[in-house]
Amino acid sequence: MNNNYLKLMKRKNEIMKKSVGIDYSLFESGSIAFDYEAMMEKVGYSLDEIRKIQEETGVGNTPMYELRNLTKLARSLAPTGKGAKIFLKDEASNPSGSFKARRAATAVYHAKKLGFTGVIAATSGNYGAAVASQAAMRGMNCIIVQECYDSEGKGQPEIIEKARKCEALGAEVVQLSVGPELFYTFLKLLEETGYFNASLYTPFGIAGVETLGYELSQQMIDHTGKNPDAVVITNAGGGNLTGTARGLIKAGADKTEIIAASVNLKGLHMASDRDFNKKSFTTGHTGFGIPFTTVPDRSDVPRSAARPLRYMDRYVTVNQGEVFYMTEALAQLEGLERGPAGNVSLAASFVIAQNMGENQTIVVQETEYTGAGKHIQPQLTFARNNGIEISLGNPIDEVPGKTIILPAHPSIIKVLDLDLDKLRLSLIKNSLKEINNENYKNLTDKDIKFLADETKSSIKTVKNFIKDIAL
Repeated sequence: MNNNYLKLMKRKNEIMKKSVGIDYSLFESGSIAFDYEAMMEKVGYSLDEIRKIQEETGVGNTPMYELRNLTKLARSLAPTGKGAKIFLKDEASNPSGSFKARRAATAVYHAKKLGFTGVIAATSGNYGAAVASQAAMRGMNCIIVQECYDSEGKGQPEIIEKARKCEALGAEVVQLSVGPELFYTFLKLLEETGYFNASLYTPFGIAGVETLGYELSQQMIDHTGKNPDAVVITNAGGGNLTGTARGLIKAGADKTEIIAASVNLKGLHMASDRDFNKKSFTTGHTGFGIPFTTVPDRSDVPRSAARPLRYMDRYVTVNQGEVFYMTEALAQLEGLERGPAGNVSLAASFVIAQNMGENQTIVVQETEYTGAGKHIQPQLTFARNNGIEISLGNPIDEVPGKTIILPAHPSIIKVLDLDLDKLRLSLIKNSLKEINNENYKNLTDKDIKFLADETKSSIKTVKNFIKDIAL
């Protein structure tokens, strides 16, 4: 088995190249830098073409709601003259129930165009349902590989719900326990079937999300006469933020503040069998958000098209109890019942709006469908059964993996700002490790410019960061 694993891993790049149809070496410079924009152009479709592709299967053109009651509540807690209008882009209206239908629509269309008979995706989240849905519409086979259980065979209700949905949409679901076998099984299936790798992180997937940002801008201009002042985006692997930001820029909304939001799961290790069922969010949390922000190429393709630090202006975290609370608030105050993971950005927006002017607007960038294991009660029951204490109080005292504290009053819901400069420094350090830190003096101007783009900073700032690392 060990031997088979090592042999398969040696063929990784060859398998990836064949299953994605992209020769990533064409964009490499032989050092840190690579041509990101050239790779994105490899998609081969304009924004208008992608919109048409998505329209063929009912993806996109999702509603924009003004959350009048939540805005009123936020203003009641804000200083005089504060309290931005809160809007919500309802991506649960897509065929599979999330924004990931946009990624899947482009990837599955391209797979069929290239002559593949089936698609494979490794995901425990909404993307599996999106790929299964689009594959069914395009008449293609589909396999979804899920990291679903711990070593005792316990599966999270949210993940099991998503497996049910994938199977209902005609996909074959391969369920695995947490650990390195996920990537091994994924590669093995790609090689054995010859199917297309419908990865979340290809240029096709990220380009598919650009339509979301573009639509969002157009709808806000229709509603308010201008682009939003801020857009809050739930952040995990970074594709949601990257694609939306690129779409906003293409729509001319380059002054809109891009805010990433993740659930605080500090102290829990995502690949740990012990911690796997101690978290109540399977996506949109810091366990994915921080690593993928600082090492974007940790994905299942050689170069990820999701590079969130290139676009984010601010990164905040919220606690699990706060997200559950705001999920109930959305249902009971606005009549919209949506899944908790998609409401991470809602919880953050509710707080951030209170420090913005009344004449400003903030957009909750997406929602997700809810059902069975994705409801609040199954999630909290599962947490309680795993020894996690559920209580009312101040969420600031919440300890991930030990407690979930639902806020006793909406006034105590807060966000914690992460230090973007620390994240930038971390990305640069990780990039230098790839070529050995001792060679920092041999960095080219091209490398420095690439790192400046990667961290949304200046060449001077990057040089100062490198000096600090070298000391």
